[in-house]
This record gives sequence, C-alpha cells and structure tokens, in this order.
Amino acid sequence: MTRATTVRAVLAAAVLLVSLFVTLTMSPRLGLDLQGGTRLVLQAKDSPTAKADRESTDRTVEVLRQRIDALGVAEPTVTRSGEDRVLIELPDVTDPREAAEVLGRTAQLTFHPVLGVPDDAAPDPKPKPESESEPDSESEELVLPDESGGRLRLGASDLSGAGVKDARAEFDGQRGAGWSVSLDFRDDASRDWTRLTGEAACHPPQDERRRVAIVLDEKVISSPQVSPSVTCGAGLPSGTTQITGSFSADEAKNLALLIKGGALPVPVEVVEQRTVGPTLGAEAISASARAAVIGAGLTALFITFVYRLFGGLAALALAGYTLISYAALVALGVTLTLPGLAGFVLAIGMAVDANVLAFERAREEYASRSGRTSRPLRSALAAGFRNARTAVVDSNVTTLLAAGLLFGLGSGPVKGFGVTLAIGVLVSMFSALVIARALTEMAAGSRFVTDFPGVNGIGLRGRVRTYLTRRAPQLFRRSRRWLGVSTVVVALAVLGVTLRGLNLGVEFTGGRLMEYTTSRPVGIDTARTALADAGFADAEVTTAGERELSVRTGDTGDRAEAAIRDALSAEGGATTKVRDDLIGPSLGDELRRHALIALGIAVGAQLLYLAVRFRWSFAVASVTAMVHDVVILVGVFAWLGRPIDGIFLAALLTVIGYSVNDSVVVFDRVRELWARRPGSPLLPAARAAVLQTVPRTVNTGMGALFILTALAVLGGDSLRDFALALLIGICVGTYSSVFTAVPVALEMESRRKDGGPTRQRQRPKAGRGRSADNGARV
Repeated sequence: MTRATTVRAVLAAAVLLVSLFVTLTMSPRLGLDLQGGTRLVLQAKDSPTAKADRESTDRTVEVLRQRIDALGVAEPTVTRSGEDRVLIELPDVTDPREAAEVLGRTAQLTFHPVLGVPDDAAPDPKPKPESESEPDSESEELVLPDESGGRLRLGASDLSGAGVKDARAEFDGQRGAGWSVSLDFRDDASRDWTRLTGEAACHPPQDERRRVAIVLDEKVISSPQVSPSVTCGAGLPSGTTQITGSFSADEAKNLALLIKGGALPVPVEVVEQRTVGPTLGAEAISASARAAVIGAGLTALFITFVYRLFGGLAALALAGYTLISYAALVALGVTLTLPGLAGFVLAIGMAVDANVLAFERAREEYASRSGRTSRPLRSALAAGFRNARTAVVDSNVTTLLAAGLLFGLGSGPVKGFGVTLAIGVLVSMFSALVIARALTEMAAGSRFVTDFPGVNGIGLRGRVRTYLTRRAPQLFRRSRRWLGVSTVVVALAVLGVTLRGLNLGVEFTGGRLMEYTTSRPVGIDTARTALADAGFADAEVTTAGERELSVRTGDTGDRAEAAIRDALSAEGGATTKVRDDLIGPSLGDELRRHALIALGIAVGAQLLYLAVRFRWSFAVASVTAMVHDVVILVGVFAWLGRPIDGIFLAALLTVIGYSVNDSVVVFDRVRELWARRPGSPLLPAARAAVLQTVPRTVNTGMGALFILTALAVLGGDSLRDFALALLIGICVGTYSSVFTAVPVALEMESRRKDGGPTRQRQRPKAGRGRSADNGARV
C-alpha cells in the first residue's frame, strides 16, 4: 500500500469517526414543515413617527422576541430578513391566529387626562374615522372611542408604556373584580403617574375629568375614576395601578404580555404565513426515510452489479457519504426542511457520479495497459481517478452554482434545499476521491483481485461499452436533424405554456392555500358547494384522497379560514388543518421576480464559467442544452397542470446544475481527445467522446433514477411533484447533453476559421491518460 493510499485511509477513518460521534451525540434541527408549527414573515411599515429601516426592524425583532418568550413557545426563531422583514418560526404552534394577533399589534400604550366628552357625544359603537382620531396640532387633543362604546376627549399624553416596569394579569375573585392587569412604573414614570392622577383628583367625583384614560393602539381600553380618597395635587404615590375592563383570562394575559414586551417601533403586517400540522411533518419524515433507504439500497445494488467488487466498495463509500453529510448538517446547525430532506436523499444518488466517472476511465486505462505491465489494475485505477478529476470538479462546480442561487435568491425551505445540496456536493467529492479511492486502491493490492477481472469489475468492458464497440454508430453525420428534433420538442413545450398557462402557486401569486383532513370522505363537488354556500364561491378545491382536501383562495383573514373549516366540518365531520400557507400579494410579486432573476443569473453564471474552462462554442452549446431542458420541463408541467411553486423552483435549478454537469463531462472528453490532434475537425473527437462517456451517463442516470423513483412513489404528496420534475429533467438532460449540446458545438465550430483547438502546453505522454482518438475503440 502506497503512502498516498495510507494518508487517504487515515483521513477517511478520522472523518468517519468524527461524523459518527456527531451523529450519536447531536440531534438534527428540524424545520417547521417536518416537526409542525407556524412560520410568519412580518413586513415592517413606515409610520408617521418612524421609518421602517434596518435599525427600527432590529428593535422590532427584540420586542417580538420578548413577546414570544412570554408566550411560552419552545425554541422559537426570530430573525431579521433583509432591511424591513422579520422571520418568525414557532414550533408546535399550529393555530397561529392568536399568536399573529399578539405579535402584530404595535402595543403603543399611553396614559391621557380626560378633558370630557365631545359635544355630540352620543354613544356610538362604531369607531370614528382614523382622521378624527389624530391629535389636533394646536390643542394636542384627540377623540377616541372608550371601552363602553362612547367617545372621550383626551389631552396630550403625559406617560407612555416605556415607563412601565412590569405588567401582570391578576384575578380577584373575592371582590368579584375578575381579571385585571396590574402595572408597576419605573421611578421617573412613577412621578409622572402621581402628577397625572393628582391633576385628575382636582375634579369632583363622577366628573368625566376625574378619569385617566389608558390607551392601547389608539383605543381606550380602560378609563378608571381616581378614588375619592385621593386629594387634589397629591395623586397616587404608589407607582402602581390596575387596568380593569371585564377581561377574560386570555385577554388579561395577552394585554400584560403586550405592555411588558414594549411597543413596536413601527407597525408590522403579516405577508407570509405557513402552518404545518405535526402529523403531516411526521409522515413526510417517514416517507422520505423509506424512499432514502429503498433508493439508496437499489443504487448500491446497481453499482455493485455493474462494477462488482469495486462497485461494492463504492457502495460502502456511499454509506460513509450519507453519514458524513448528515453529521455536517447537524454540526453546522442547518435547519432540515422538507425540500432539504429531499435534497439530501437526491444527493445520495448523485454521489455515485464521481465514482462512475473514475471507474469508467479506469476501465479504458485497463484495456489499453493490459499485457504491457505486470500490475495493470493498480496503475489503471490511479490513472482513472487522476483523469476523472477535472470532469468531477467542473461538473460539481456547476451544481454548486445552482445551490448558491437557491440559497441567495430562495426563501424559507428552498434555502434549506440549497444548503443541503451544497453540502452533498462537497461531501460526495470527498467520498469518491478519498474514501472510495482508498478502499479500491487497498483492494487492488491483492493478487486475487488483480488476477480475476470478473471480480474487480475494472477488467470488464461493460455491456454498454461492448455494444457500442460492436455497432460503432456514426453519430452526428446529420447533426441538424437532431437540432430539428430538439426544436420541435421545445415548440411543443412553448405551446403548452401558451395554451394551458402556468399553474403558479400561492408563493408567486399571493393568496392562501389550506389543506385539511376530514373524518368522513367528502366529494370534491360536495366540498365546492359547501364553500360556495359559505361565501367562498371562487375557492379552488382539489382532493389528494378520500379524506384530504386542498382549498386555495385569495388573501383571506383568519376568520375566513375558520369559516372554511366550519363549512367542511359540516360535510366531513371533524376537520383538522394540516397545512396553511398565506402569501401576501407584494411578497408573491417579489418571489416571482426573484425566480426570474435566479434563472437569468443561472444562465449567465454557467455561461461565464464554462467559457473560462472550455471554448466559447462549448459554453454556448452547454447553455443552449440547459435552456432546452428548462423550457421542456416548464412546458411539461404546463401540459400536466402541475403547480409552479418554490419546490418546483428548487427542482428546476437542480436540473440546471445536472444538465450542465452532463454536458461538462462530454465536453471535457471532447477537449481531451481534440487536443491530441490540433487542427483536425471536431466531428471525430466529438463522436468518440460521446461513445466513451455514454456508459458513465447511463450508469449515473440509473443511480439517480432509483432515488427519484423511490421519492415519487414513496415520498408522499409533498415530494411527488419535486421528484417528477427531477425525473423529467434528468431524462431530458441526458438526451440534450448528447443530441443538443454536441450538434450545437459542431455547427458553431464549422463556422470558425481556425478549424481546431489551441495546442495544449504539454501533450499527454504515450500510454498515460490516453483513451480512444476515434470511434474505433470505446
């Protein structure tokens, strides 16, 4: 065993041991879509006294954090998102109405002297227009509705809620006072309170002016009379008062919470709300786990069947990849969301790609070296990993670009998918280039493994390679025909988008999407009729099963949601909400804009990177194939009427990375073969490169298809569209990397004057890194 192999083995063992320790001692951080709970995005708004900027939003975050802590939610998350948004995650809170009401109130608490009642102060249960509630610039008076339905004229505020040191809900059952809120003032505020009550005490009992108004968010919640025992000017010296008003226990506790937490510096508005029931999250974890086990097992069996012993060792390295990836997610504190979990499962299938690339190159090297050296297996294996390194790096960099776009321009769960995909790509390279290589190099040192090609798997030509060698198809003699086929398919996809339109999800259009389970089966027509009778005739209703209903409406409030649930309960019995997504129209426009920006940046970034690494013609050809794949995938979803949402965006950007990944592998081989004959036409090198890389393309695609099929069949409704999009993308991407990208490159190169590649600085030596120059030997 060489020194390099020993170093790789020690490094692999150390990383695996650390990963095992992390896995056994740390727990994953599950997102709300997996453990159940509510996710809120609040938009800060400008007010007459404050601007919604980074500073005021940071203060808003602190106030909201105090309110949430007082609510008793376990392990909440409160962070600023951008300049003026606040992201709140509340685990185990599946009915967000009360929480949203408490969190969204500005809680501007002020204390005012009562100047009397307006001249036309007949009791009026309706509040006056907002303009009438504004203070007069000269008299600094304002008129507000009081707790009894009348109205009061109030003087300028003498004391604000910032002077309150503590607020608590109390129950006085002995005197029949019920629930009230007791306030303790700070030192300076205590003196202001004494002065305010002393001035009110100068008026006779029962006089309106002997009252002190306590105002919360421009509404008088209590206006108690100062006790007759308090003399004029003396006031209440204790610094403590009570707010009474026939509160229930919850109302008193929430009011105390608002006052104690402090006032929000700026108003906030709920622009996104997602609620997932714990049952749905548990089912998603279970379904994804089954898909991962079955898909990974099938992938391991397949790669073992194709590459025999070395394939089995690669499958063992795949298990190590799974352990390291999971440990990295846990150690970094990455929140594992449902799309992130899907990305983790998908990356298992993609992790075999680097091994397949190396093994296929090793097979070529073994065939060319056999009989010329005494130990061809070890040298062929080393050359296979060495020559596959550039293709592995280039193809994975393109996937990392897609993952970076998902993280930078995605939101919520899509960000988690981007992080998971990036970690998976990096760990897959370590798994292939360190773990798998160390295992296979140690096995290659055995004479038994060396002497029996049928055991090691590298000495076998492979069925795909054997078939192509016998048939030797003369590809691309009429490359424009392949471009014509691609053009027709793209035209059909565009026709689907034109005729059928895109079924944009609520993330891109704004609105509300709710999913319910009922105790009795409810037909879709029955559900639609029930909702129409309840006043929701425009609601879109779909079913995912006999007892599962999905309702999509415009931007509705929580009362409307409760009415929808009641209408369904009347037909289906006990109705449980398992999912609730609310996206404001402004946020929907922003997400749609970000999706288009992400696609544009993806195209530009891939084009720039490939132009640096390859020729411009190869870069343009790869990006053309990528756009071809994107248009077809979108068109198929348009024809099928499947939703275009954030999960689809994650799948689409993944397809972009996979498509360019395939093209990079092909053009990397084209570059290698063409550089050996500078000045020669591109066609022979392109044909040979495609024939040599077909085994890798087929074997890698099969590994990913096992995983995706398992996700589509076993992953549940939440992952079915995600898996379907990737299945379509991989099939189309495999086709386009050969029959779209290569013909485009041939057409572009046929118009160039130089006619060939730039000569490399150092030509490969004979017998090292060498493979077929034409289609005669593959």
